[in-house]
Amino acid sequence: MRYLNTDNIKQIGIEWEQTIETIRQAVTTLHQQDVAQPIKPYLRYRDPGNRIIAMPAFVGGDVNMAGIKWIASFPKNIQQGIQRAHSVTVLNDADTGKPLAVLNTALVSGIRTASVTGLIIQKYEELYPLQDVTVGIIGFGPIGQLHLQMVTAILGDRISQVLLYDIAGIKIDLIPEAIKDRTEVVQSWEEAYGQADVFITCTVSPSGYIDQKPKDRSLLLNVSLRDFKPDILDYTQSIIVDDWEEVCRENTDIELMHLQRGLQKSGTKSITEIVCEDQMKVFPSNKPILFNPMGMAIFDVAISTYYYRKALESNVGTELTE
Repeated sequence: MRYLNTDNIKQIGIEWEQTIETIRQAVTTLHQQDVAQPIKPYLRYRDPGNRIIAMPAFVGGDVNMAGIKWIASFPKNIQQGIQRAHSVTVLNDADTGKPLAVLNTALVSGIRTASVTGLIIQKYEELYPLQDVTVGIIGFGPIGQLHLQMVTAILGDRISQVLLYDIAGIKIDLIPEAIKDRTEVVQSWEEAYGQADVFITCTVSPSGYIDQKPKDRSLLLNVSLRDFKPDILDYTQSIIVDDWEEVCRENTDIELMHLQRGLQKSGTKSITEIVCEDQMKVFPSNKPILFNPMGMAIFDVAISTYYYRKALESNVGTELTE
């Protein structure tokens, strides 16, 4: 069994086009119904703001792997100088159930999250080519940093400016050199939001606060899931989810839109409809598009398998004996 940690993943590196393609293939496999993915349970105790989530899945196709991610999210860790998220993923041979790998790192989970976002950006670009793009990102912890790396890699010189905001401040040395001269640290989320063609939330906010009109035809990527008030429906009904049953719970923006504004599953498009059926084209061309990903276990298994196989190719990691 191969053991991989954060240093091992960094040694392999991040090729965003490859990780995004891995997510695209997983979505195709989901569309072909060659997956198994039960609703993930949340373990809570003592402080209700903390949670540990079990995410089991099987992915067929070229991945052909089963596994489970066990991810802890303790938002107050940041105040103690401890990272918010800790994640362990176990991969099992799909045919025998034999454990093949343990990935003990939240980095893989973050790469998965940013790669899903990247896939939606690529699908958006098929309809609306991005040029002279303003990217707004709020929240610049590990997930925000990975998202900035990802958009820099896939949009490159088409980015005219990046507007960053974090309530705790921005460490300038965490901004990639390739985009630093086009990056401005702003003093409010409104500044990052109002001008953005591509807007990404990467916060740990427990509840929504964004209720202003976004830029026309902007792409709103609600990665952290609890940043928009239901009033956003006054400005757009172009809503994408990864999985309605997963995302319409746990006090997400989608659940509140459902409870307070009557949003139904039929009023949204799934990631399979967007990626495999080109359903983004049914949205009004002048309205913003809002993507809400709860996080799917099949994506974690697919990305972890990608890194496991890369590790075998390059002999990275530690081989454990039974």
